[in-house]
Amino acid sequence: MNSPLLHVISHTDLDGIAAAAVAWHRWQGRRLLKVSLAGYGSVDSLILESLDAGQEFIVMDLFCQDVRTVDALDRFHSPGNPPFAFDHHDTTAQKYGNRPWAVVDTSCCAAKVYYEWLAREGVLEIERLKPLVDIANDRDLWLNENPDSRLWNALITLCGSWTIFTRFAIDPDPSLSPLERSAAEEFVEKQEKRFAHALEKIGPRTADIAFVEPGILEFGDVSDFGGLILDRLADPPLLVAVAAKRYSGEWAVSMRSRKEMAGKVVGMLRDGKKIRGGGHDDAAALYFPPSYTPAQIRSTLEAALRTIRDSERPTGVTLGDLFASRGNGKQG
Repeated sequence: MNSPLLHVISHTDLDGIAAAAVAWHRWQGRRLLKVSLAGYGSVDSLILESLDAGQEFIVMDLFCQDVRTVDALDRFHSPGNPPFAFDHHDTTAQKYGNRPWAVVDTSCCAAKVYYEWLAREGVLEIERLKPLVDIANDRDLWLNENPDSRLWNALITLCGSWTIFTRFAIDPDPSLSPLERSAAEEFVEKQEKRFAHALEKIGPRTADIAFVEPGILEFGDVSDFGGLILDRLADPPLLVAVAAKRYSGEWAVSMRSRKEMAGKVVGMLRDGKKIRGGGHDDAAALYFPPSYTPAQIRSTLEAALRTIRDSERPTGVTLGDLFASRGNGKQG
């Protein structure tokens, strides 16, 4: 491809926005830049559109859902050419971590994966972006070392992904201005009240799932609310799931867990056609068709959890059981 344009495809959360901002500052003035902040539902089409248009691209913090897109990427990449996919999700690492066109590291956020690859390539001018990358890494890995990472996440909810990307494209310094800080802190205060309301209105909680009906929480609430349920309750469920209806009509279900259950549920239910999704072991999302109801979504998740739980139970008599029974017989 000889196009002067570079298509930057990234996610809509703080990590994805920071990754796109790193790419913007790396290539601004050197390439024509087209930036797409997207979700799992549209990443395949964005990649394929770039391929069809003869545009170079990089995709960060999310990955395609359809194996046919991966096949197209395999055909497109030439040995010796630089990678064009930078991710950190477990689902990507497990399936495509060995591809020569992908750089995948689950130990840090995607923005840091891309930043560190650029540093290894000797791109020195990106050093000033390290504070922004560290903020994204703190938020995405839940290190909780910098409270401003939660405030930036609040500003994404308040202002939208594109506004925050524009802010970092103009000024990549993540130091909050007085106005930004006061607005974000006010949002977090209201967020805590939404959490209390959600706890009151949450559907019947079982040992398997705490399911939040649509209209209670906002985008950006899910991670903090998941932490509230999973880390503060004496008897937490295996999975917290928050349903939201998108403007397109489909359902987005954000999931949080502490024992890799979210990733297992995605692996079981995702088919790339009817139900899409992806993410980490403990932070993932599924997208259901508009024809589903919240009750059907919940029952589908519950069925997946039961299947996973049953499959992980020991079955049959083990060698240890046989020895134990023989020992008991001798004693008798």
